[in-house]
Amino acid sequence: MPEYGRGVQDMVELAITIPDREKRQACANAIVAVMARLQPEPAGQEDYRQKLWNHLARIAHYRLDIDYPVEILPEEEAAEHPAPLHYPMKRIAQKHYGALVESSLRYAASLPEGPERETLVQMVANQMKQDLFVWNRDAMNETLVAEDIERYTRGEVKLNLDEFRFAPVGMPSASQLAGVKKKKRKA
Repeated sequence: MPEYGRGVQDMVELAITIPDREKRQACANAIVAVMARLQPEPAGQEDYRQKLWNHLARIAHYRLDIDYPVEILPEEEAAEHPAPLHYPMKRIAQKHYGALVESSLRYAASLPEGPERETLVQMVANQMKQDLFVWNRDAMNETLVAEDIERYTRGEVKLNLDEFRFAPVGMPSASQLAGVKKKKRKA
């Protein structure tokens, strides 16, 4: 376990060779105290002591004959690998927009005409423009966003560029920053 270093590994190897059980137990307690200093307890972790003693047993390859103060995870169980996670694989037409934009537009197309649908389409349009800004600033074009929305929804949703104003994207301009107060630095 590289997070504890070679020094802890050497101490564990030495503890395994100690013939007296009481001295071996005292040495193991000292090793766990050193491990606790090397890897401080994260806030809110309930089983911290359990983890340290399990790590000691793993470092010793389960050869350390002591009375563990906590229940140690069996070697077979510690060696098990977790089951692989299933990642949903779906085809995304425009990868720079992502699957969430596509699903949001499908949902918007299923909504009846009205303010809820209009608000959702406007929010998605602003996100699409921001995505274009991030991935290819040269291709960032409000007309392209409107065409992509129409293409994704097969003509069911149209963004009226005469009525809709996109939110600004990218770095804020000097006029946008004019109202922001700068923090004073202490000298």
